[in-house]
Amino acid sequence: MKQARPITIAFSAGESSGDQHAASMFLALKKHCPDLKGIGMGGAKMAQAGIEIGYDSSGIGVIGVVEVIKHYFEIRSALQTLKQLLLGEKPDLLVCVDYKEFNFKLARFAKQNGIKVLFYVSPQVWAWRPGRVKQYGAVIDMMAVIFPFEVPFYEAEKVPVRYVGHPSVDKVRPFRSKEEDFRLFGLGQAKPIIGILPGSRENEIERMLPVMLEAAHKLQKSFPGVHFLLPQADSIPDTLINERLKSARLMVTVVKKKPYDVIQCCDAIMTTSGTASLEIALLGIPMVIAYKLAPLTYWLGRLLVKTPYIGLPNIILGKPAVKELIQHDADAGNLITELGRLLKDSAYAEKMREDLHQVKLRLGEGGGSENMALLALEMLMPVDNAPI
Repeated sequence: MKQARPITIAFSAGESSGDQHAASMFLALKKHCPDLKGIGMGGAKMAQAGIEIGYDSSGIGVIGVVEVIKHYFEIRSALQTLKQLLLGEKPDLLVCVDYKEFNFKLARFAKQNGIKVLFYVSPQVWAWRPGRVKQYGAVIDMMAVIFPFEVPFYEAEKVPVRYVGHPSVDKVRPFRSKEEDFRLFGLGQAKPIIGILPGSRENEIERMLPVMLEAAHKLQKSFPGVHFLLPQADSIPDTLINERLKSARLMVTVVKKKPYDVIQCCDAIMTTSGTASLEIALLGIPMVIAYKLAPLTYWLGRLLVKTPYIGLPNIILGKPAVKELIQHDADAGNLITELGRLLKDSAYAEKMREDLHQVKLRLGEGGGSENMALLALEMLMPVDNAPI
């Protein structure tokens, strides 16, 4: 007797955070449907979760107009590979995780070929291009948003939308106690401890790590006992970090696969924007956000962005709770000034911790990966609601 074809879900994740979100969702799905098959584009986390990787996305996780142009042929190749994978496998559902422009094109192709599409992590239409809500609505079956304030943007255009909760609320948990991490990282009596989070994309490392290391080098003069911790993202090769640390003359401990343990040990952190700033907020550590883009990308962003902030904690709170140093302001001198204030002005640092706690409260109880799994299973149900 011929065995029934397993339910197949295709995932498309082009960046480190999307790789993690897709992996967590797939693991939650497997608890409900052990025979489920996962395929698609992603990285190490998705592969570890058991998803068959048809295209390794580690080389195309870039942001910005200039960066996309530089990687145009790789990105085009990835899109063609994914299209062929969809045609060959005919999955029951395509889950597009963030990576908005790429996944918009892939979603449109999937819909044209009769494949249901669930878009996970809404494009930030509220910040960039509100008019694109209708365009996304035309190529998807459901938009899963991770911030509650995103829902009205889609409801206003009658686009199916579901608030599922932010996946970081569940996963931002240190493996060990702070005392155990101090011993593991060899921190001893080091004081203060400053985190360096230069990003999870190679172009972010190239642009931001030298600036952060310059600030760190100068901070040693003001804080002789300072120790620096750098959690290295899985998507970043060792050589990219090591080359820049060789000439830094700094006491920097590089830690792999334990970002939240690193964060909890810090007194203050300098970080790029994005998911990292939200994760730091969830752990309540004072921070400064610094970010640089290619000049053309920055110029276009100034024209298009509709929100006054780029840091997720500030966007969620609707106020500048965390200092943002953008483009020309993202230099060593400004980083030193803000970090010095966080370390010396206890009232200032405590007020930031209170604001970051409000971020955590506004994101709710979590359950994002489980909610996504249930939503996917709901979309897989036959029209007559018969069991899968």
